[in-house]
Amino acid sequence: MPIKAYVELLKLKIGLMISLSAVMGYVAIAHTVHYGDIALLVVAMVLGSASASVINHVWDRDIDGLMHRTQARPFPSGVIVDPAYALALAGGLLVAGIALSLAVFNVLVAVHLFLGAFFYGVVYTIWLKRRTWLNIVVGGAAGSFAVLAGGAVADPNNWLLPLLLAVVLFLWTPSHFWSLAILLKDDYARAKLPMLPVLVGEAKTAQAVLFNSTLMIVAASMPWVLGQLGWIYAIGSSLLGVALLWANWQMVKDPSRLWAKRNFIGSMQYLAGLFLAVLADVHVVI
Repeated sequence: MPIKAYVELLKLKIGLMISLSAVMGYVAIAHTVHYGDIALLVVAMVLGSASASVINHVWDRDIDGLMHRTQARPFPSGVIVDPAYALALAGGLLVAGIALSLAVFNVLVAVHLFLGAFFYGVVYTIWLKRRTWLNIVVGGAAGSFAVLAGGAVADPNNWLLPLLLAVVLFLWTPSHFWSLAILLKDDYARAKLPMLPVLVGEAKTAQAVLFNSTLMIVAASMPWVLGQLGWIYAIGSSLLGVALLWANWQMVKDPSRLWAKRNFIGSMQYLAGLFLAVLADVHVVI
């Protein structure tokens, strides 16, 4: 059995980013940080994310073979042929993630984990990806559920701040993905996927990134505007927002692959920086 190929189906890098989002939701409202809870939360989120990623590999195995970036994946390359084992793996991972959440945390964590996997594996991959440019806009909710799951681990009744951070992550996803989509425009066109750069071109996509990022940064101000976080977060999130908007504006002026790549990387740096700003504001030292 090609173990390495099955591990590739899990998309562990995405799982770790989902876990980071969950941990941000946790530390934002946790009065005392328990590192055991963080470790188990990370495991649960990786299981849920990996389940959805396996479904993504199975469902997209036809179009993955058409794109240069993905044609070496296990299914189009022929390393894995029968999707039945992969689907069984996806089901097992999801059940394990939900069971862990129920056993260690609470029902709300399990529900958010399931919804995150469902939105990525079914709503985005199966329903929307091949039908509309809104695919990643709606599918972005998958990561938002991770933030809510993390908040539910710390305190299921304290929902406002995790919800505000979940909205930020929801708005972060399109800007992040559309920058990547500019880089992968030819691949998406070859697979006939209705990604925004394929439909409207790089210039209008860059404008959409700037507009969406502006909405995101306004949303990112809400935790301190509403008194949920303090001045450290306010300064950190504001500086991060200014830096991201500057990079977005450069891409509007020059919608090239160079600036698309810088914005793709910059969006990840923004999210990591926002996490650190939350940590610093609530005086959590790791």
